[in-house]
Amino acid sequence: MRRVVSLVPSLTEALALTAPDTLVGATVWCTRPPGLDVERLRGTKNPHLRRIVELAPDLVVANREENRERHVRQLREAGIPVWVTDIRTVAGALASLGRLFSACGFPCPAWLAEAGTAWSAPAPAGPRVAVPIWRDPWMWVGGDTYAHDVLTRLGAVNVLADHGERYPALSPHGAAAHGPDLVLLPDEPYRFTPEDGPEAFPGLPSVLVEGADLTWYGPSMTAARRRLAAVLARFSPP
Repeated sequence: MRRVVSLVPSLTEALALTAPDTLVGATVWCTRPPGLDVERLRGTKNPHLRRIVELAPDLVVANREENRERHVRQLREAGIPVWVTDIRTVAGALASLGRLFSACGFPCPAWLAEAGTAWSAPAPAGPRVAVPIWRDPWMWVGGDTYAHDVLTRLGAVNVLADHGERYPALSPHGAAAHGPDLVLLPDEPYRFTPEDGPEAFPGLPSVLVEGADLTWYGPSMTAARRRLAAVLARFSPP
């Protein structure tokens, strides 16, 4: 595999650190690794399809949740092979990455084995948590999502796991009614900050965390567990 275009930020990071010479294009949201020097092909939801076809990549990597089905179809109709991931668990992420590297003829990177080891360790019981991913309208991490599995593997209880939607829309008051001990405020996809987010949860502890630790599957998985576990430990039951 000589030329790859990535439409998924976490997969861009994974490919850039595993086979950097093969990556010829990525989205504007592909911010890792820093200094990545490849052609930018607009965003995950509005990729520059004509330019991608002009680049004639051997493969485009996409994700069922982050990219639109019609864009995948249009690329395939233009004769461009597209690899689409559907990641909902940590184990699924590790397996999917291994399959992708094998299919591309890349050696299995050391960080993938390290991530597997990190996430295989058992975790103590953690706090009850709620995790918003957007506001105006407020949306939250529900069940059957990668972020939910991350939380579960860390011993935390996602209070909105049984809501019935993968990303339920609830007001802060509605989410608080489910009894979380803690609200985790990620810096992506919505960028919560000390001035934008905590004020919506009076009387309820909240902590800012790296969104990539909750949602990116790739090299960041190796340190994500340690960082998130350190946060949750401060609010875990005795």
